[in-house]
Amino acid sequence: MSLQSSLIPLPDLAGQVAIVTGASRGIGKAIALRLAEAGATVVVAAKSERSRDLLPGSIHQTVAEIEEAGGKALAMRIDLRDEAQVAALVADTLEQCGRIDLLVNNAGALWMQPVAETPLKRFDLVHAVNARAPFLAASLCLPAMRAQGGGRILNISPPLELEMLPSKVAYCMSKFGQSLLSMGLAAELRGEPIAVASLWPATIVESQASINHNMGGPEWWRKPEVVADAVLAWMTLGVEEASGKVWLDEEVLAAVGVEDLSPYNCVEGGQPMRIVGVGGWPKMG
Repeated sequence: MSLQSSLIPLPDLAGQVAIVTGASRGIGKAIALRLAEAGATVVVAAKSERSRDLLPGSIHQTVAEIEEAGGKALAMRIDLRDEAQVAALVADTLEQCGRIDLLVNNAGALWMQPVAETPLKRFDLVHAVNARAPFLAASLCLPAMRAQGGGRILNISPPLELEMLPSKVAYCMSKFGQSLLSMGLAAELRGEPIAVASLWPATIVESQASINHNMGGPEWWRKPEVVADAVLAWMTLGVEEASGKVWLDEEVLAAVGVEDLSPYNCVEGGQPMRIVGVGGWPKMG
């Protein structure tokens, strides 16, 4: 992945430690690269240790790119469905890095089919990865964040738009649950120096999901850096402003002065397809 230049000034994250799940490719990788560019040590957490045709990229490739650019990163293989592995991720990060300043729950499982065409194993998968794992990771990171005097938790999950539900019930239940985690935990932590929120792209973003599931073509997509830069923009907001809502990438970038998002288009002059406010994701081909 060739990372385009940020449209926002990079915050100084030197000395901070970030865990990014699902960081072997796509949006997660772009987030990891951008956080490292800003000076953070990044724990690259995902399942893929080897690149494959349909799922190119691996935790080791992401770490290599960060290190080649002069950044610091650690590769940690994890199956987020396994409670012990999530606990080990947090414990190993604290042991090797001494702190956790940011948890980005980016990893996601995708299943967009009607209820009648959703086997229970698929229902269980999306809930284990999209709802249960972020809940567990957040709860395990909280003691360290409290002990060090602050931290941030960001879930990559959507606004609660019920128009998204038809033909995506299992998926939406799991992702809405992740957004409810953001809002509920933020309320529980009100008054503490820990920000919790969700972030979601307003349009389709280029990823293996958009490619493999035929979600239009590049003229419909924005580059994953639009989300990565939105993460950095969110990091610059005060805890009270940042916490307790589902941000769209467009909103948080506008909050730091970025209004023209055309540089993020995959194709010059393209028309990125919105996935919020219009019934959610398009039908997959």
